[in-house]
Amino acid sequence: MSVHRGSEDTATKPELDSQLQQLEVAVSAEDADFKRREVRVVAKLDLFLCPILIALQLISFLDRGNIGFAATQGMITDLNLVGTQLNTAVSLFYPLYILSEFPAALIAKRIGFNRVIPAAAACWGLCCLGNGFAKNFGDLVACRLLMGMFEGFLMPSLTLMLANWYKRDEIGLRISYLFIAAAISSAVSGLIAYGILFMDGKAGYPGWRWLYIIEGSVTVAVAAICYFIIPSSYTTAYFLNEDDRAVMRKRAEITEAYSGGKGHYTRAEFMMAIKDVKTWLHAVIQIMCLTVLYGFSVFLPIILRFGFNFSVEQSQYLSIPVFVWGSVVYAVCGYLSDRFSRRFLACIVCAPLGMVGYSMLLGGNQLSVGVKYFACFLIATCVWMMGGANIAWLSTNTAPDGKRAASLGLAFAVGNLGGIVSGQIYPQTMAPSYTLGHAWSLGAVCISFCLWWVLRHLYYSRETGKQSSREGTLPEPVEFSDRAPSYKYQH
Repeated sequence: MSVHRGSEDTATKPELDSQLQQLEVAVSAEDADFKRREVRVVAKLDLFLCPILIALQLISFLDRGNIGFAATQGMITDLNLVGTQLNTAVSLFYPLYILSEFPAALIAKRIGFNRVIPAAAACWGLCCLGNGFAKNFGDLVACRLLMGMFEGFLMPSLTLMLANWYKRDEIGLRISYLFIAAAISSAVSGLIAYGILFMDGKAGYPGWRWLYIIEGSVTVAVAAICYFIIPSSYTTAYFLNEDDRAVMRKRAEITEAYSGGKGHYTRAEFMMAIKDVKTWLHAVIQIMCLTVLYGFSVFLPIILRFGFNFSVEQSQYLSIPVFVWGSVVYAVCGYLSDRFSRRFLACIVCAPLGMVGYSMLLGGNQLSVGVKYFACFLIATCVWMMGGANIAWLSTNTAPDGKRAASLGLAFAVGNLGGIVSGQIYPQTMAPSYTLGHAWSLGAVCISFCLWWVLRHLYYSRETGKQSSREGTLPEPVEFSDRAPSYKYQH
């Protein structure tokens, strides 16, 4: 009996090995097939979703930043702006912008991205158009206050929409698209402003009024189009077939299993974000980053005009290559950050060049105009990269969905205090040296650089604690979050 059983076991072992090998081959083939289908679906998302989001971000920055170009084309004289009224108008865009960002992050997914985003775009487009008919400082301020309130809904909505459609290791590159769009918008705005110079006097309006009227009208038209082409979810997306939706369903399950979110935000998740020190560190860094970004993108034409003594035309078209260079740098670094899942390096690698650039502008009396113009390219290397990389790092290291939404909302809202600051650090009274603005921006870059090292230490310390939990020496958290041992931070 025992001999018979032994011979039977011997006979069946090759068969079991063969069956296991076949099962492994089948699973491997199934995974490979899913990967191929997933690549096709992600390509569709990039083709149909990303251009919409990029266009919205582009026109958003066009509409808020064109005040710098309008100022060089005669707006200051026509509206009788005196003293620091221009700087005040720039800064007053941000109070309501800040106050609207956090609630936008909490309600956008509940109401629907396909409703919130087009409605906000239409409203700020009308406000931008209204700037073209402003008669005095009060009219200008009123339009910019309202425009800021409606634009505040955009960035949190776009970021969360990306997190809703893309996986964790894909989102960094797509968020970089938004900041690339911001950089491109500055270049495009310079090109548009230069072209509109030739409309000066048409229908009795100066060129700067046409700048607002045309850009505001385009925004309203784009908002109307977005209402029909932004899908409510992957189940109703017009560009996905049934097989694509099956892939999206599996991607959603994988993301939910990893991040523990179902899109229904709770007070507990909100409190997780509030109590997490990394939320506030990223938010403080974002203040620094956006002070530099908004200050540079809005005031560069003014710096070229009144600081470097270029003509009106030169200050418009010489800003274009600087902004294009910034967008190219960010595109490359954003891709590499996603490709190798390296968030810390993406943050710090370009910051030293910005420090050098601002240091060169602070020594402007001893440098030629050409050298100072080159310094602008060094600054452009870091300004868009810093803000985008910081937000991508926070987004990829926060779970579940509710905590991510609250963390991003806080980071955007607190970070945009930098917009208020940026409007005040380049007063016309300090032309041509603009020492306050350059020194403040240099300090902001240095503070960001140092705090990123603190964040790196924090993430590595938490990973060490997670390793202890995985080995059974620490208890598993009751509620899943990015503090859970199974959640691995990206550094």
